[in-house]
Formats: sequence, C-alpha cells, structure tokens
Amino acid sequence: MPDLPLPAWTALAAVLGLLVGSFLNVVILRLPERMAAEWRREARDVLELEAGDEALPPGIVRESSHCPHCKHPLSAADNIPLVGWLLLRGHCRYCKAKISIQYPLVELLSGVLSAVVVWKLGPTWPALAGLLFTWALVALSGIDFRTQLLPDQLTLPLLWLGLLLTLKPLFVEPSTAILGAAIGYLSLWSVYWLFKLLTGKEGMGHGDFKLLAALGAWMGPLAILPIVLLSSLIGAIVGGGLIALSRHERGVPMPFGPFIAMAGWVWFVAGDALLHAYLQLTGLR
Repeated sequence: MPDLPLPAWTALAAVLGLLVGSFLNVVILRLPERMAAEWRREARDVLELEAGDEALPPGIVRESSHCPHCKHPLSAADNIPLVGWLLLRGHCRYCKAKISIQYPLVELLSGVLSAVVVWKLGPTWPALAGLLFTWALVALSGIDFRTQLLPDQLTLPLLWLGLLLTLKPLFVEPSTAILGAAIGYLSLWSVYWLFKLLTGKEGMGHGDFKLLAALGAWMGPLAILPIVLLSSLIGAIVGGGLIALSRHERGVPMPFGPFIAMAGWVWFVAGDALLHAYLQLTGLR
C-alpha cells in the first residue's frame, strides 16, 4: 500500500464511503421491491395461478439511476454523492419533485462511519473488513427502517463473512466466532418465543436473530450482552424521543434492527474503550 499518513487514508475512506453510500441507497430502495415482486411470483406458482404481467422492479446493478417520480435517468452530475443533492436543492432537475433526505443522509453516514473505521484501524486488512461490515449494517438499517425487513440476502453473507474471516483471524478465533454466532441467535430467539408464549404476539422478527448472530460471529460471545443492552438503550431513547415529538404512535411496532446495528458498530470500533471506562467507573479495575 502507498505510504500515506493516517489522515490521508481517513480522507480517502470518507470519499470511498460517500461513493458506496450512493450505491447503498440503491440497495435500500430496490432490494425490498425486488424481493416483494419475487415473492408474488412464487406465490402465484405455488397456488397455480396464471402468471401476471407484472414486470420486476429495477435491478440493483444493471439499471441506471433515475428519478423515482418521473423515471427520467439521472446525469453523472446529479449522481455525485451528497453534492448532487445539494446542487439540486433536494428536487429533481426534470420534474421538480422533492428528493428524499434519505439519499444525502445515507451517503453522509456511510462516509463518516468509513472514515472512523480507517482512523481506528489504519490502512490494514482489518480496516477493509471493517468497511464491508459497516456498509452492510448501513444497508440493513435503512431497509429495516423503511420496511421492517432484514433480508437474508444481507444478514447471511454478513454472518458467513464473519466466520470465514476467522480462517486467518482478524478479530476473533474460529471457536469464538462460532460460539458468538450461536449465542447471538439463540439469545433473541429465546426472548422471541418467551414473549410469544406469554402474550401471543411476536415481539421481533427472525431477521433480528440473524443480525445478532452475524455480530457474534464478528466479535465473539462477550460482545452479545453489551450489544443487546446498548441497542435497548438506544431504542428506548430514540423511540421515546419520537413519541414525545409525535413522530411515532404508541403501540405501533418499531424496527429493532437499526438499533442492533448501531450498537454492534459502536462496540466494533469502541468496545474496548467502553469496557475500560465502565470498569473504571464501577471500580472493578
């Protein structure tokens, strides 16, 4: 790798994160639509119904970016991460429809988090793995926030990548990763079934189990409890704030996946520091 100072690597990571964030927006918007269309096709096949004339929504890679309102293809200038949205002042160049704030927020979030990962880990193989980890969590959070889905197409590759990285351990040993994945899955699975037996309702989706299993594969079983506690704290703060601001109604389900992802990312980049601070605060060290 070129011999560059860490600030330069961090800046490059931020730019790369912005570019990837633009692609993550495509994943967040198009993957659930493709999944729903494929489910409808499969349902018609199982029920032996006539095939409909419904066309599949745009693919994630092949189809070019376009305005979701007027369908006009976007120019290269319009697609510049963050800058394009600012230059257009949040409106389509062609039909003047409002462009969702999601686009620049996802790009900015991806850029900032990518920079933090490289600043923390340096220009190393663990940093590259950490970037993939970060981008997957951003995509999963965006999809779950919009649709309350955590697609297997993202959670399972994240889980398997965490396990495969232990062949030449970057973060944890193979046995630790396997145990972390198992405990991560079974911990929320147990809570799910206990809640369902007591109330007759489903408190969370199965995607949450798989996401926590993936985090366990990346960081080991000792990270599971802090991630669950931290995600519950973040969820309580965010949920309470939204209810207080009348942005979310009481009793309406709120996706838990984004909070698990937030807590997992925070523990990934700062778990050691947080644990040390906790031990110091409690006098255990």
